[in-house]
This record gives sequence, structure tokens and C-alpha cells, in this order.
Amino acid sequence: MERVTGIGGFFFRAQDPTALARWYTQHLGIDPVPEDYSTAPWMPAAGPTVFAPFPADTDYFGHAACQWMLNFRVADLDAMVRQLQAVGIRVELDPTRHPNGRFARLNDPEGNPIELWEPAQPDHANPPR
Repeated sequence: MERVTGIGGFFFRAQDPTALARWYTQHLGIDPVPEDYSTAPWMPAAGPTVFAPFPADTDYFGHAACQWMLNFRVADLDAMVRQLQAVGIRVELDPTRHPNGRFARLNDPEGNPIELWEPAQPDHANPPR
């Protein structure tokens, strides 16, 4: 069976697409869509990607009107949270260290939920038995 090789894009409606794209660039470092074919698009680092449909009545995304939530991998969650908070963006850091890593939550200016994920690092000193 032929399989997809990754996420090729994420497309969604916005009240002000230009301003929202600028916010994502300024605060999360996501390059905007290039205006020509000679400019490279945002190239995320290789790593795990979770594709997870949730029940229609989940409250995991925040308010019930949200049909999706972005989850971005980050290398240093504490540094990212400090960076966002320094410019007045409200971020909720989950104090629990989960087996798959650490998480924080925020919303973009249009209220869309965003989860930041610092994947757990493999424990090379104590490999699984």
C-alpha cells in the first residue's frame, strides 16, 4: 500500500489571514507561505507527528466551537514559554512530565488552540529492558 510521507500543509480559515500569518511568524517562527516558487516554504524539523481524531464532544481543544488544535514540537518548552510570556501571550504550562514529554497551551489571536510539545528525550543511561 502506498502511504503518505508527512503533513504537506495545514489550511484553515481566518478573519485576517495576513495578520494571523504574521503572528505565527513573529511568535512561533513559522515562515509564511512564499509568494513565489523560488522561495522555500517553512521546513519543520523531522520528528514524531501524531494524527489523532478525537470524539466530537471532547473538551481537550478548549471551547466546543474548535474543530481542530495545532500541536507544535519544540526543543525547549521552558524557553518558548518565557519568550511568549515576555510579549504578553498567555501560556498555560502543564506541570506534569508525561511519559511522552511536556506540554503547554495557548491560543492564537483568533482563539484557535495551540499545544506546544517538548517530546521526552530517550533515556540512554537506562535503556528499556
